[in-house]
Amino acid sequence: MSAVSAQSAMRNPSVRHHQPGLAVGATWAVGALAYLVAITNRTSMSALGIDTAHHFSIDPATLSLFAVIQLGVYGVAQIPVGMALDRYGSRAVLTVGVGLMAVSQVVLAAAPSVWIAIAARVLLGAGDAAVFPCVLRIIGIRFPRRSAPLMVQITAVIGQLGQVVSIIPFAHLVHAKGWQSGFLLLAATAVLVAVLSAVFVSDGRRPTTTGVSGSAVGARLRASITEPGTRLAFWTHFVTPFSANTFGVLWGFPFLVAGEGVPESTARTVLVTSVLVGVVAGPVLGLISARFPARRVHLVVGLVAGQVLAWGAVLLYPGTAPHWVLYLLAMAIGAGGPASIVAFDFAREYNPADRLSTATGIVNAGGFLASVIAILLIGLTLNLTSDSPGVYDPASFRVAMLWQIPLWLVGTTMVCREYRRTRAARSPSRVPGD
Repeated sequence: MSAVSAQSAMRNPSVRHHQPGLAVGATWAVGALAYLVAITNRTSMSALGIDTAHHFSIDPATLSLFAVIQLGVYGVAQIPVGMALDRYGSRAVLTVGVGLMAVSQVVLAAAPSVWIAIAARVLLGAGDAAVFPCVLRIIGIRFPRRSAPLMVQITAVIGQLGQVVSIIPFAHLVHAKGWQSGFLLLAATAVLVAVLSAVFVSDGRRPTTTGVSGSAVGARLRASITEPGTRLAFWTHFVTPFSANTFGVLWGFPFLVAGEGVPESTARTVLVTSVLVGVVAGPVLGLISARFPARRVHLVVGLVAGQVLAWGAVLLYPGTAPHWVLYLLAMAIGAGGPASIVAFDFAREYNPADRLSTATGIVNAGGFLASVIAILLIGLTLNLTSDSPGVYDPASFRVAMLWQIPLWLVGTTMVCREYRRTRAARSPSRVPGD
């Protein structure tokens, strides 16, 4: 959840335009609404995994492609989005991004085949990639430095509520009115937000007329990658949020219903619990990270250990796990998303301002890379162990979810390794103005 150019804007006083008032409030409000709609669109299949498999008559491996391609495009688009923001500004990029999401949902609503539906998720990933960077840029330019971190936290909380929308009212709408009506209404909502973005959003300054040269981008990439602190941040972001993304974007609902045999209403409540824990945990973890910077790695490893233990309790439980164990799992993985923000603390402290945005883009790719791997491997395993397309059983899910273990092991090992290298290389040098 970061932007290539937004973070640098937040740290560069020369591009700040503190203009409190109705215009700034309207700009931020539309941006926050756009982020809520983006998360709703991103997780629109969160409670519809089984429905999607039946609608297109597809197997688990093909179903996983919906999330894999969507998240993959999101990650790849981060640097191009940042460059577009620098050149064209938030209004244009946000309007186009939300517009792409609207088009993607129209295509998905009417898709005659699964491959056209998957192509629609490509558009969705590209549009989604533009939204949060735009909001970060708006906050960085138009709010004072002292209030910017709080506004980012508030915006993140508002956005995460979009997953609650996708889990409960949107899923109910699709079940009550049908697949096409549900996704067309989601598209109409995105069109409304795109119009609001075009009318109300403003950076408060003219965008630049020239882009960033390829050689400059390459130099920043090389310098960021060779910085041990950036690699520490990458692996921190790799290991912390992928379980929450896997659970929330696609496989959580099928796992709970088909794998653990809980009613659909209970499955939705468990998913919502995970989201709400993330909403509460985000500011708390941010305060802890700020107060105890020397303990950030310990915080990350501890939260990952909590996820491993919670999943172990569910997967090793004889028979289906009791509901209270599933709620503990939801709480453990719900903290994983906010824990990934610690990665950006590392990126900020170990990179100078002139390459901070590039480093942030690299770091942001870590969590999405791990999420794509987990979602795809779970889908392939379910495909190999299930008797027929769209039919899941508890044994298949228990085997499939074990793919998270090697990702935790690799990620945690690399976090500890890069932490030692970072400490050996040099102490953190804070960016001027912190």
